[in-house]
This record gives sequence, C-alpha cells and structure tokens, in this order.
Amino acid sequence: MTVILPDKTVEATAHSPLGLADHFDTLPFLGRLTCQRQTLTAGEWTELELVYEVGAVGLADGAWLKLAFKFYSDWALFQTTEPTGANYISAEYHAGPLVSGQSPGTVQALKVRFDQKGHERPFQKAVIIDVVDGYLNPGDRIVIRLGDRRQGGAGTRVQTFVEKVFRFRLFVDPLGSSKFAEVPGDCKLEIAAGQPHALQVIAPRLVGSGQFFDTIVRVDDIWGNTCQGRDLHGALVITAPDGGQRTEPVAFAAEGWTFARISGLSFAAAGEWKLEAWLNDEPGVAPGIAYVQSEEGALRPLYADLHVHSDDTVGTNDATYNLTYGRDIAGLDVVGYTVNDFNITETNWDAAVKTIHELNEPGRFVCYPGTEWCGNSAAGGDRNVVFLRDGKPRFPFDEQGRSLRSFEWNETTAGAIRPGIWPVDRLYGAYQDDPEGHLLIPHVGGRRCILDWSHPELERLIEIGSAWGQFHWLYAEALARGHRVGASAASDEHQGRCGGGAPATGTFGARGGLTGVIADGFDRAGVGAALRARRTFATTGERSFAVLSQGKHFMGEVFDAELNQPLFYRLLGHAGWEEVQLFDGDRMVWRRDLHAEAGLSELSVRIRFGGARIKDRYRAAYWSGKVAVTGAALLDVRGIGFDHPEQSVWRTGLGTLGFRTATHGDVDGIELKLSDLCDARIVVAAKLHGYSKIGDPLQPPPHVHAPEVLLEACGGELIANGSISVDLQGVELRLLLERVTDRPLPRDLSGEISLPGLGLSQGREHPLFLTARQRDQSRIWTSPLFMRV
Repeated sequence: MTVILPDKTVEATAHSPLGLADHFDTLPFLGRLTCQRQTLTAGEWTELELVYEVGAVGLADGAWLKLAFKFYSDWALFQTTEPTGANYISAEYHAGPLVSGQSPGTVQALKVRFDQKGHERPFQKAVIIDVVDGYLNPGDRIVIRLGDRRQGGAGTRVQTFVEKVFRFRLFVDPLGSSKFAEVPGDCKLEIAAGQPHALQVIAPRLVGSGQFFDTIVRVDDIWGNTCQGRDLHGALVITAPDGGQRTEPVAFAAEGWTFARISGLSFAAAGEWKLEAWLNDEPGVAPGIAYVQSEEGALRPLYADLHVHSDDTVGTNDATYNLTYGRDIAGLDVVGYTVNDFNITETNWDAAVKTIHELNEPGRFVCYPGTEWCGNSAAGGDRNVVFLRDGKPRFPFDEQGRSLRSFEWNETTAGAIRPGIWPVDRLYGAYQDDPEGHLLIPHVGGRRCILDWSHPELERLIEIGSAWGQFHWLYAEALARGHRVGASAASDEHQGRCGGGAPATGTFGARGGLTGVIADGFDRAGVGAALRARRTFATTGERSFAVLSQGKHFMGEVFDAELNQPLFYRLLGHAGWEEVQLFDGDRMVWRRDLHAEAGLSELSVRIRFGGARIKDRYRAAYWSGKVAVTGAALLDVRGIGFDHPEQSVWRTGLGTLGFRTATHGDVDGIELKLSDLCDARIVVAAKLHGYSKIGDPLQPPPHVHAPEVLLEACGGELIANGSISVDLQGVELRLLLERVTDRPLPRDLSGEISLPGLGLSQGREHPLFLTARQRDQSRIWTSPLFMRV
C-alpha cells in the first residue's frame, strides 16, 4: 500500500561571511606588489623586502608565484640553503584580517627556490614560491626578503650597473593550473651610480699634427658606472713629448652624467702626449690617463661599437640614453644600434630609426640602425645586420611585405611562433641584391654563429670580442676555412654602457670591445666603405691602434705578395706591449716576446689563467684556489686583468694566497715579486667550475673535463725554461706560470717581418693577421692581408 505524505514547503537560505563580497570588491583581483625601497646603489649590499597582498582571486592549494626580473641583470644569484650566508632569500606567510564567518587560510608552508630561466624572456630570472598544503585568502600577505639578514647574512648584492627603471614583476598561478597571470603594477627601482672612484680620459690614440680633436673626462664609480649630479672640478695635465706641461681646468657637468668635453685640442709637436686628469680635493679618486700620438699626415682612426642594445629588446634604458651615452660618455665616433629581430615591435623599430637619423652627425658621430638575426646555431647562428645607407632600412618587411625576421616572438605575441626567414642562407637572400648597403657580422653571443654558412659579399667582418668574451678561435677558424673576413669587436651591450664598457658579474663578464676604422670620410658612406673594405682592427675596449701592411697594400686587401717586400706593423697602446704574434689563419708563424727582449727579472714571476670552458653560452671558466710560495719570501702581489671588484687575489699567510676570477676567453693573472727566484718553489692549486644556470649557486657545477688543476714548479725550472704551463680541455683553456720583466714595456711598437722565413706554402692565399697583448692583458687584432704566394 502506498502512503502519500503531505507536501512541505522548504525555505532555502543562502549563507556567506558577512561583508566578505564587499571586502573582495576593494581588492585588485590579482593582488598587488609593494616594495619599501625606490632607489638602490649599483653593487650595494642590502636587504630588500617585497610584499605581495593576495587579491580577490585568492591562491588555491598547489598554486605558485614567480617574482621575476630580466635575465641580463647581474644581481647576485640567490640561494636558499644557508640562512646565515649572503644572498639568502625567504618567503613568509602573514594571515590577513578575517570578516565575520570567514575561515582562515590553510596553507602549511611556502617553499622557495631560484631559477635563472624560471620564466619567459625577458623576465627569465625568477624567485619561485610554491604554496604547500593549503590555500591563501584574499588579503593574506607573502613577505619576500631578498638578502634576508635576520639570521646574520650579509644581505644581497644589487645589480652592478645603473638602470632608470629596474623592474620586479610578479606572476601568479592562482588556480594551481601552472598558467600564470601578471600582477598589475611592477615594483620599480632606480639603480644609481655610487661614489666617485676613478676618472676616465677618452681621446683618440693617433692624430695628425695640428689636427683638432675632443677629449672626454668622466667620473666613474667602482663598477664602471658614470656618476651623476655631482658638482665637481678638476684639472687636465697635458705633458708634451719633451716633458713640458700645461694644465687645463676641467668643470664637470653639475646635472646628468658627471663628465666634461674638452674641445679643440691639437698638438703641433710630433710624438707621444700624455693626458692625465685629476679631481680637486678628492685624493681617493684615481686619476685618469690617456696617450695621444701626434704625427705629421697621420689619419685619425675612428672607434666604433657596432652592436648596442637598448630596452627596445633586452638592453638597459632606452635608445636615446644608449646612443647619447655612446657619443658623450664613451666618446665613440660610430655606433651601430642593434635590436633582436624577433623581439622588436614595428612601432619601437620605427621610433628608434627616427632617433638614429636625428643623432647621426657627419664629422662628429656616425650612427647606423641594425638588427640581430637571432637564428639558433643549428640554423647558422647569430648575425648582425648593419644598414649602411640613409633612409628607411629594409626591415621588418621587404618591398613585397615579406617578413625579414628570424621569427616573431615578444611579450605582445600570443600563440605559436611565426617563422620568418630561416635558416641563415635565406637572410643572405634578403640583402644580397644590395651588398654595398648592408654589412652582416657573424658573432658569438648566446647563440654562436656556425661557420658552415658564409656570404663573401655580405659578411666582410667577424666579431672577435664582446661582453660575452674573447673569440680568437672563431677568427682563426673562419680564416682557415677561407672566409675573407676582417677584425671587429663590439660591446654587445645589454647594460647601458656601450663603447668598451665595464663588465658585469654574470654571463656578460668581459669588457666590451671596439672596432678601429681607418676611413677616408667621417660619415655613413665613408665609414661604411671602410668597414666593407676591412680597413679595421679590433680591441678589447681600449683606444689602442694597430696596422699591418706590405708596401702599398693595407690590411683587408686581397693581392699577390711581393716575396722580397717585408710586412710592416705598428702598434700603439697604453700599458706596454708584451707579445706580438703573426697568424696565417689558425697557425702562428711568427712571434715577438717583449718581456724577453727587455730582460727577464730575477725576482718576478706571473701566474696566468685564460680561456673558456666551451664555445657556447655559459662558457666562462670560474677559477678559485690557492698559491703557496716556499723557499723565498713573497714580497709583493698584484692582480692583472681582473674585470671587476669580485675578481681578486688576497694574502692568506706570509707565503700563501687565495684567488677568485673568471675568464670568458680572456686572460687574468697574478704577478708575484719574490726575494729570490732560484730557490723558490711555487704551487698553484685551482678549481674550475661553470656558471650556476640551475641548482644551488653555493655549489656551482664543476668543469667536468678539468674540475681541478695543479701546477708545481721550482725557480730553477722557470729560469731554464722561461715558463711552465698546463693546457686543459676546453677552449684555449690554460694555466701558465712564467717569468716577466721588471722594466717598462713599449707603448709604441713597430717593425718588419720577412716573408721568406714564415714557411708559407706556394700556390695559395694566406690570410696573415697580427694579434698583440699588453701587460694588463688587453688585446688587439688586425684585419688580415689576404696574400697570394
């Protein structure tokens, strides 16, 4: 039997915490990021606190956050394993206020890690915070401490180069789905230059007698940043070849960069002139020195940096800042402005080209627009395209509207990558109809060029040095393959300091280079013709000078050799030339040792570290270790070639030293003065490791092919052999112990080289180029003489 119950009316009542929805409406949906500081000093040690207030969206169990900043920054690498150590980072949960009836968040912990490639370009470096076992409410806070000092740590070392607007950007994954959203409102910091540390004097190394030129004097901090807004005065002492002196007052700009331009200098007397700048009433600031050679009829070399990035892509500060820095602070004659071709927006490109044309000033400052074709090495690798003509460059589209990018991918694009011209032979096809209007320069950066590809009409130069390192091996390999390329070097500047700027402490760890140009005209056409004619030399950032010729034939030319005519070379430097080498492609055929010529010391020796681990990105060899001297007293110690304050040598005892440095293809060293060499014994024990791309920076990865190296020698061996070395598996990777001279080395060096003694085979073309090194380990390369023998 079925029983039918009477109907009941059920009244549904909604329940929610009182006022919570209204509270949510007061919060930004994705939250907000705040910071207690607005200005930092480059390279300072500090604790920086950033606070994320969770937005109305909340954070689900399993959610995570990324506090990201740009990859090019050399902010010290963060660590999470030693709370009492430097650069320790932490994240701390603070519950927000609850409204009536609201349950508290259930998060149990926050787990912190650091990943150098933890997010998308350009915001790749990331402090990653995982939410563990529970959720967070809107209004809860996460306090992030960079350089947490609460347990005795030293803090964190700030980025070492200045930046008008440094950004921390927060990305959140509120649903725990690994899909990130950008929290509106970056944490913006100004990173400013520090206290005056040293003066720099910028002047041409060679001028014609009576020729007028300008000299720049600037005031830099310890990291190589030009100071700003300092009302300083000084003097420029000019010493003539005969020893006579005169003094020019120097009044530095009181606003903006602290620099002065002294215009209209000229020297009638032939010879070497010394320019030394001092600050008044600042004895702790090192003076700046430059040398100018005055010669009748000399053609002044122009100094170019053909590879300069701005924040249009992955550089620091805007295009106007970078170009005017190159002109006014670095004292460059020529700048090639460069954008990553896949990264630049058309709007930003058009604006940059307009600025470049406005700043181009024949006779004072030649400026070219350019792109970096960012092909993977498997597709040919990086090539810079310098647009040598006036007018609108052929980029980002050709006349038919076809893309001339490698591909297009930047912060504004969504979805799949859109390919353009790929591989590099299609880049050649885009410009080979007008080779005189274009210059392609293969280079080594992150994606190194592969020399399986070449174009003889477009690729007239190759980049031997940049802030990425020094690449003698690339130059030698290209010439050995038969590529007719000349010498060039550039900054590849990402830090706003073009023109041979100071190195940073990260992947851009070498001094930026310069290209010396011997041009008949100081305008786009004249400089462009000289570049394409390979009338160039390459330096590691200095205003040094080099030429190589045979009779009427100049470096860069292709010609039939005159076997009875010697080669002639001329070198002008600042620290004294210690070695000159002549190469036939990748084979050294002649060498001059200036230490031996001057007379080797009975007391002084030098340890040198050089080379790189690999040819690709993260190539640096990081050296650390100890030196022990027995059998003689260690009287004096001096580091040479060190690039920044974190590379150094220090005493640990009467006869013992500790050292730490990094080489990116360049060479660093330690000079030792002993009480007696004959009975001395020297032991160098070094460890080599690579860049901490992933994992704990306190435990960097060892160089697997040579994690440790030991060099032992007694004074008698050095006296007999001159040097003892250990060659390591890597790229020109070497540890060397050698005797040196105590006498001055020549800044002005010239000579002749006889062809018959070089052993050149008959019936082929020989690319002969000169490379030379100064005592401070700066270096220079000439373009080759392409001689048919």
